[in-house]
Amino acid sequence: MNFAGKVVLITGASSGIGAATALKFAKHGACLALNGRNVKNLQQVADECSAAAGGVMPTLVVGDISKEADTERVWHETIQKFGKLDVLVNNAGIIETGSIENTSLDQYDRVMNTNLRAIYHLTMLATPELIKTMAKFVHLILCEWLRSFPGVLAYNLSKMGVDQFTRCVALELAAKGVRANCVNPGVTVTNLHKRGGMDEATYQKFLEHSKNTHALGRPGTTDEVANAIVFLASDLATFSTGVSLAVDGGRHAMCPR
Repeated sequence: MNFAGKVVLITGASSGIGAATALKFAKHGACLALNGRNVKNLQQVADECSAAAGGVMPTLVVGDISKEADTERVWHETIQKFGKLDVLVNNAGIIETGSIENTSLDQYDRVMNTNLRAIYHLTMLATPELIKTMAKFVHLILCEWLRSFPGVLAYNLSKMGVDQFTRCVALELAAKGVRANCVNPGVTVTNLHKRGGMDEATYQKFLEHSKNTHALGRPGTTDEVANAIVFLASDLATFSTGVSLAVDGGRHAMCPR
């Protein structure tokens, strides 16, 4: 789990799983490029990473990766700073509610642009550098690809797409020494659902209900998901590629009865 001298780019690093992952990589000595839209939050995460890494400050690459120009700038700023890339963590994502009856094309485009198209774009840009270092990258994907849930149609589609994208890229780049894996969290305590429009009372009911929908009887923590991400990116997982690792308290194995 030693990332000394390794360059790690994490999108959506200003909160939640992305922030926890950044801190975990910092503790293991990685050189970090942290992406996010909220500069204040991103700086706070960077300060925490610096404290954990003995004063080494991450580089901030601020931008909205749903926008092509921002994605290209984030990528070029990372390479200009470090000259290489060892690990790409595609973590940024959004959620919006909506069914086939009321999901507009605008909403569909917003969700797909952030959750899938941006990942395609950034990975495409990064692939030549990843091949040079025979590196690895991890996509973050929520567990909805394993189960169908009503009311978040575009979100579910985007996440299933990330899973298929990861497997295809894993096969395409395996001969060149690049590994691609994804992590499938269950319900994890973050601000994702609130940003998606869920109020506090509804969110607390959602977390309470998670005790019944997860075999281990609780939602997960960002630190637990970050552990899995860092493991898959490490030299402890050198024979793993195309993996969809469930970090969901057993949710993927449960069936209603």
